[in-house]
Order: sequence, then structure tokens, then C-alpha cells
Amino acid sequence: MAKSILIVDDSRSMRELLAFTLKSQQYVVSEAADGEQAFKKICAERFDLVITDLNMDVMDGFTLIKKVRELAIFARLPILLLTTDTTPQTKERARAIGATGWLSKPFEAAKLLQTVARVVP
Repeated sequence: MAKSILIVDDSRSMRELLAFTLKSQQYVVSEAADGEQAFKKICAERFDLVITDLNMDVMDGFTLIKKVRELAIFARLPILLLTTDTTPQTKERARAIGATGWLSKPFEAAKLLQTVARVVP
């Protein structure tokens, strides 16, 4: 069965680019424009992976990860943070609140697909 991935990013073009890349490998892709929309979808549907941007209006990526991790049912849900902010402090904070991994923007398709395959075998 195909793996289901939720893409969370306030940039429509970034969501479209991610979706195109992931769909090329037969992943089922859903989208959300901010953390609040994403949290509602995560609670209502089943996903094998969440890829979220960090800086978004309404609810940012850190807050989304924290809210998801507060619910025991999602303790094992892989969450990748995708952002232009690659400082060690941001990476450490992401790890501390429960991010599974990290991807830098702009992303390389091969690296994205390799990382996704590693976290959702």
C-alpha cells in the first residue's frame, strides 16, 4: 500500500514542488498551508509522514511538532522539518521537541526521496 505524506508549507509553489517529487515515487500526498490546518488533518486522517516548514503564519512548524508530540497516538509519526534556517540552535531545538529529521530548502529531489525512504520504509 502506498505511503501517505502530509506536506505543510505556506508557499503553494513549495507544496506543489514537494508533491510533484513525492508523487513521482507513488507516495499519496496531502497538503496544508499552515500548522493549524495540518494539525486538524493529522487528527482526522492517517499519515505515514509529515514534512513541515518552520516559518508559517497561524501556527509555525515548532508549534505543530509540539502539539503532535503531546498526543501519545502520534509518538511514532515521523516528522521532517524543511526550512532555510539551518543553524545548529534551530536543529537542536527541532530534535528536542521531537522532529525526526531535517531537510534544507531549497531541497534536492534525490536527497528528499532518500530521506523519506529512510523514515517510511
